[in-house]
Amino acid sequence: MNILVTGGAGYIGSHIVLLLGKLGHDVTVIDNLSTGRRESVIGAELIVGEVADSAFLDKVMNTKKFDACVHFAGSIIVPESVTNPTKYYDNNTVNSLNLIQACLRNKISKFLFSSTAAVYGIPVGGECLESTPVMPINPYGKSKLMTEWMLEDTAAAHKDFNYVALRYFNVAGGNVEGLVGQCSPFSTHLIKIACETALGKRKSMSVFGDDYKTPDGTCIRDYIHTDDLAQAHIDSIEYLVAGGKSDIFNCGYGHGYSVNDVLETVKKVSGVDFEVTKGPRREGDAPNLIAVSDKIRKTLGWKPKYDDLSLIVRTALDWERNLK
Repeated sequence: MNILVTGGAGYIGSHIVLLLGKLGHDVTVIDNLSTGRRESVIGAELIVGEVADSAFLDKVMNTKKFDACVHFAGSIIVPESVTNPTKYYDNNTVNSLNLIQACLRNKISKFLFSSTAAVYGIPVGGECLESTPVMPINPYGKSKLMTEWMLEDTAAAHKDFNYVALRYFNVAGGNVEGLVGQCSPFSTHLIKIACETALGKRKSMSVFGDDYKTPDGTCIRDYIHTDDLAQAHIDSIEYLVAGGKSDIFNCGYGHGYSVNDVLETVKKVSGVDFEVTKGPRREGDAPNLIAVSDKIRKTLGWKPKYDDLSLIVRTALDWERNLK
């Protein structure tokens, strides 16, 4: 298939691009390289440009007949979304609308969207089904939810347009072959920061809040390995191309680890007892977010292979150790 990927030079996008290429698909990546890297685009054509530029999108989409569009491009830092919300509504919502409109103009009828568990806000009990009420507590989650709503309405109005929105929980780790990983210098991902600290790239790191209503007082998250998430995207594309109807799926393992659990695992795997300081709570953080992922397993046949926190940490450490 011919697949168009926005944001394919970024952390998660590069893993999907890599797997698509290995499977023999023809992949075209659009990325402005604001956080992604050219070197992360493996086995695909990279075209540097902006999703905000309609004429640019039309030009790219006219180069070949694309079977599907996979949309990763966007801003993802929750605390920044609280202090600079308009950036998130512009980059995540307005630009997504521009891309959807371009797909309609150019007859790309299969759309895969990178959404987030942040749409759930603070769910009762911390576990999320796709039917759990959506009540985002930060602009990042709201900006992603707005795009989900736009896709829902677009699919209702255009019967040949179908989409899948994947609600990611906490994505972590690096490709098990060491080919791609987390490169962004602006990352706030816990496991990346902990690995940087273990390797001496940071003098210390902070835990933001240790007074949450969780067993050890720190936030609990469902960590999913990037390669398993990549497979979820392949399964979603195949589902849509085979005639699957528009739907939303959680992407997580169904169990979580606290911040302290993660830090202890990084210390154990790295063999380094690095310094951790206590900091105040961050705005927009939920105490507990766990995926109920039965739906994606049943509907798409998704079978994760890397549900192991130590393995996730080891692949993240290996990548960080070799990162230039």
